[in-house]
Amino acid sequence: MKKILQCILLTLLITGFGLAETVRSQISQEILTLIENSQSASALWSVQVRDGNGNIIENLNGEQLVRPASNFKLISSAAYLDYFGTDYTFETRLLGRGSQEGNRWNGDILIEGSGDPTIGGRFYNENAFYVFENWVQALLEMGITSIEGNIVGFDGLFDDIPYPKGWEWDDLSYYYAPETNSLSFNENVVDLEVIADGPVGSAPDIQWFPMDTDYVEFVNEQVITPQGTSFDEMYRRVLGTNIILLRSTLPQGHYETESLSITDPALFFIDTFKKYLENRGISVSGQLYTDSNYFDWNADSFDLFHSHKSVEMAKIIKELNRESNNFYAEMLLKKLAADKYGVQGSTELGLQELKEYMYTMQFDTSKAELRDASGMASATLVKASDLNNYLVLLRDKEYFPVFFESLAEGGLNGTLEYRFNNSPLKGSFNGKTGFVSGVRTLSGYLETEKGSELAVSLFTNNYTSKTSSVDFTQQKILEFLYHRY
Repeated sequence: MKKILQCILLTLLITGFGLAETVRSQISQEILTLIENSQSASALWSVQVRDGNGNIIENLNGEQLVRPASNFKLISSAAYLDYFGTDYTFETRLLGRGSQEGNRWNGDILIEGSGDPTIGGRFYNENAFYVFENWVQALLEMGITSIEGNIVGFDGLFDDIPYPKGWEWDDLSYYYAPETNSLSFNENVVDLEVIADGPVGSAPDIQWFPMDTDYVEFVNEQVITPQGTSFDEMYRRVLGTNIILLRSTLPQGHYETESLSITDPALFFIDTFKKYLENRGISVSGQLYTDSNYFDWNADSFDLFHSHKSVEMAKIIKELNRESNNFYAEMLLKKLAADKYGVQGSTELGLQELKEYMYTMQFDTSKAELRDASGMASATLVKASDLNNYLVLLRDKEYFPVFFESLAEGGLNGTLEYRFNNSPLKGSFNGKTGFVSGVRTLSGYLETEKGSELAVSLFTNNYTSKTSSVDFTQQKILEFLYHRY
């Protein structure tokens, strides 16, 4: 009897390994040929496709751990919808500590950071001062035109670690890698404009938002070159400071815009608010302070002047996915941690909660490695098969319609606006792009020529060719799937 059981077990193991090998090699020759004939044939390609019932119909290296880049936002964004719900809003409060005497407020004005990533112009018709103007109106309606006290920004809801582990230092000057802070304005960037309308050899004119603020110092070492020469971009913020070096060369007549990150976002917030108050005729005699002491903060002991509520989570997630907004992804991660555990929000605690969500969605979390919520960190790793299976499982979630609506539409909007324009994929593929150095990814839902809906995951890791050549091959794979199924 014992020998029979051993034989049965051995047979099952052999059969199991055979099935695993079959799954691993379940890939159409047409897809293999496209990859083998591409300029990035030596890269790691991981392809998995499932039909509407979740059956694997194409698979190449699906069990490999891959760097997902921004495809990881497919996971983090849905986790936020799962936890907060689609209608959740942030509340950021303007408070007073003191008393009013005539038109004068004798005391401090305080702003309680809630972790809202949207205080700026993105959702307010490009009026970045929308929230500030509402606060000014609240003060003016109270008759306050003078503040004899300080402006205090409370940013203790999040910890003071500005970046996730593993972000590249040379990304940190740019809009896509700003610091996180529970009190954030304009996504923690200044918006630079460069106008190269002077003579060749001179420096171009610059201006910046907000209000050409002296919170940053631009060192303009740019040079205007003759018309017809190429634009060579070079911007770098000296890390740990708000000194930004500009060393681009620009052809005469060139106009350039770039959003560049700042450090100490809470101070940037209240510094800009103070300037706005003064521009609107409300004087401030005191200083600027930030307060990060989470456990000693008691907003209920202050006077409430105004409460700003953000747009709904559904709209925030649409921005996060469709435009691949790293800042939103990391801010929401810390907010999730703060809300879940009742402590200062941190990336580590947020990732712990994110991993628990992934486990419920059948990810092999013993193999997955998480460093951030946006996929910018090269050490963030998941199995391609897990992510592809996850896309199928999401269809049964109550928030799936909101999630699906957040994805970019091929050839129409978001990060896919300029892809698939002369292809049957235009309007047929809804998904998420991803890019970091050496990594190009594409995952989402494809409606085929025959009306089937496929869950598709394409990962290209460790390539050295041009990214455009990888995009071309991935498009050809999608077009093959579109016509085949």
